[in-house]
Amino acid sequence: MGVHSTWLIYLSYLLCTVPTESSRVRDSFYSSLKYLLGRGPDLPDTQESFGVSSITEVGNWPIRSIQHLGQISGISVNPAGQPVIFHRGPKIWDSGSFNESNYFQEGTEEPIRVDTVITLDAETGNILSSWGGGIFFLPHGIHVDFEGNIWLTDVALHQVFKFSLGARRPLLTIGKRFKPGSDFGHLCKPTSVAVASDGHIFIADGYCNSRILKFNHFGDLERVFPQNEEFVSLKVPHSITLLEKQNLLCIADRENMRIVCVNPEMDHSVVRTQHSIQQADLGRVFAVANSGQDDMIYAINGPTSPNLPVQGFTIEPLSGRIIHRWEPTSDAFHQPHDAAVSPDGLYLYVCELQPIRLWKFKL
Repeated sequence: MGVHSTWLIYLSYLLCTVPTESSRVRDSFYSSLKYLLGRGPDLPDTQESFGVSSITEVGNWPIRSIQHLGQISGISVNPAGQPVIFHRGPKIWDSGSFNESNYFQEGTEEPIRVDTVITLDAETGNILSSWGGGIFFLPHGIHVDFEGNIWLTDVALHQVFKFSLGARRPLLTIGKRFKPGSDFGHLCKPTSVAVASDGHIFIADGYCNSRILKFNHFGDLERVFPQNEEFVSLKVPHSITLLEKQNLLCIADRENMRIVCVNPEMDHSVVRTQHSIQQADLGRVFAVANSGQDDMIYAINGPTSPNLPVQGFTIEPLSGRIIHRWEPTSDAFHQPHDAAVSPDGLYLYVCELQPIRLWKFKL
């Protein structure tokens, strides 16, 4: 093992295990880290050895700005290859949005009036359709499943909804309206959803409970991750993605600054396994995505320290190796919040909270 690798592992250990007393200590860590990363030879991008091409920004997309768009908290891609976004309109999540018991404080009688779910043209970024006005209070995650059903999480409502294509009333609702809780009948600020091809539903629950719930296609709870000390506790599972070919459910364990991959137990013949991916420059992971066409995870971090770049990562999940680090060429990431890959595995989309922005990349 090279001396740079040894120091990176040691610095990562310090960050995750030694409580700091001031931001100066944290910034000092990242200054050292940035220096080591800048030296290069010990942390090469290895996309060529894995047959992974470079990720390039698609310029001038969308070709025109989208009017009346709020913070874009979620993005997914439907089976037709069209990106679908979930935004907050005029609402902003700030320190006054919830009380200490996680109850929403900004009015339970006034949902967001503008349409919050918008389908875009993949080539131009122009709006194809929109809906969702008068339903949601504080949007967070969106997932379009293999049948075109749209799954949405609302952290104010503490609920997850399944809408069929074209429907304006949910087919399935999980959680109790405006009622946070930690028992199996309640959610608390759920963040993300992934749906398997056999209909199993996985919900990241979320900011309060830091757990993953597995349901059958009827919405009956089957499993909770983690349990019985299977692995170190999660701390804000912010995004999840399924890699069915590898029988993995991968979790952006945001505040632990890592990605955790577990066996989703859809194939009962496979032994339960779990492992974590933790690299020194990974930072707070906000999003993980996969198309099902390859064996890679595409991850995005977010603001962690002034000295740690906000960037994307292409990761081989079984080895935990970062194959490629990438970012836009026309500007920089600021506060990316979610990412999604098109079903054909050709394009990656990223949304940002602030500034409000959408990105498209060619894989």
